[in-house]
Amino acid sequence: MPNADTPAEPLPYRPCVGLMLLNADGLIFAGRRIDTTAEAWQMPQGGIDEGETPSQAALRELGEETGLAPEHVEVIRETADWLPYDLPEELQGKIWGGKYRGQMQKWFALRMIGPDHAINIHTDEPEFAEWRWLGQAELIEKIVPFKRDVYRRVLDDFADLLV
Repeated sequence: MPNADTPAEPLPYRPCVGLMLLNADGLIFAGRRIDTTAEAWQMPQGGIDEGETPSQAALRELGEETGLAPEHVEVIRETADWLPYDLPEELQGKIWGGKYRGQMQKWFALRMIGPDHAINIHTDEPEFAEWRWLGQAELIEKIVPFKRDVYRRVLDDFADLLV
């Protein structure tokens, strides 16, 4: 049993997927989060449900966050590694019921093969207030600081797919 001199066990990471959705020009889909007034942009991402594979979660999250169906995209590949990020201390204990320190993500690169008008962020449980196609530098600039390292790693892993 821990005492006052023994640090508590760190919180675990939430298993999650992330999606780098590319258009024909090699630009990246990003959405501005609807749940904050801050300029918090991100690529689609979300938790992996019980009994779900990462690839199943990726396609489910794609639909939930962008309204796109699997026939609107081509899955190109996934990252070899799981990529973690920690929430800032002030957010730990508040997000995801306080059960996680951050997320451990498997990232997927997808190419949009449907028309832009197939994107519908006004889903049953919307995550984004607006969306845009962004270049790499603008994406990194708009991402919240605590996710920038993992986004740089994703961009490095998928560099051959980008403009």
